[in-house]
Amino acid sequence: MTSTGPLAPRLPSPLQEVRDGRFARRGLRLLLKRDDLIHPELIGNKWRKLVPNLAASRGRELVTFGGAYSNHLRATAAAGRLLGVPTVGVVRGQELADRPLNPSLARCAADGMRLHFVDRSTYRRKSEPETLAALLRACGAEDAYVVPEGGSNAEAVRGCVALGEELCGRAGTVAVACGTGGTLAGLAAGLASGQRALGIAVLRGGFLADDVQRLQERAFGARTGTWSVDDRFHCGGYARTTPELEAFAGDFEQRHGLPVERLYVAKLLLGLVTLAEEGAFARGTAIAAVVTGRPFPEPAEPPLPEGRPG
Repeated sequence: MTSTGPLAPRLPSPLQEVRDGRFARRGLRLLLKRDDLIHPELIGNKWRKLVPNLAASRGRELVTFGGAYSNHLRATAAAGRLLGVPTVGVVRGQELADRPLNPSLARCAADGMRLHFVDRSTYRRKSEPETLAALLRACGAEDAYVVPEGGSNAEAVRGCVALGEELCGRAGTVAVACGTGGTLAGLAAGLASGQRALGIAVLRGGFLADDVQRLQERAFGARTGTWSVDDRFHCGGYARTTPELEAFAGDFEQRHGLPVERLYVAKLLLGLVTLAEEGAFARGTAIAAVVTGRPFPEPAEPPLPEGRPG
């Protein structure tokens, strides 16, 4: 499934050095790990997380979860189309059912995904066994393979170990934007001794470090690798941006000619620039930033304070 056929990836993804004075004047190097180039439709960490789950599903129908602008829903729908596997997307927000589909959900539907809208209270309880069973019945997908929100489970974490392995010896710190934490959990496990992984949380709440540890325990039996999470750069929460973030991303694009995805990658890069200015990295450190996505044409779903990413 991974080496040939419609999901054939470009691996290892390219590692591109960019010359940025904000790092250079502190004796630092900035490298971009271009996971956004792995596959044209399963972008970045979505390929690394979904492919192990697709293998585990053995061709069964897939049910997964996300918000109205979920990158994960779009990637799952695209994978289903490419492989001929039926997909169902459980979408947060019953109120969306009677509205025209936004461009993100329209893309999912065009790829053959059946959309099932649920109220936000039910959505928050989707991991409870009784609620999940009721949702599967309501979708007519009781025998489906369930992929969690954001695609983060033990299979996905083990799939992301290769990301760390591709960066062994290439950077002292490897940083990634985090929504559900699966990429950070696997990345940290794949790095060599002496390297550290840094997660930049894209939503507020302060729960992500605990989530990452739980994911590692499920995947490997224990906390693994050297890693930490910085919660300061969410810019108000998941799917939120600020004028300052927009200005920063636009400036980065002009400096380096790289389109910057706003909800994850821009927050990652902002965090790294700020940390460099704070003296968080020793001189001589190479910092690799994992580019996990590229811009989608439309704005993000207005978030709720308690919302989690999709």
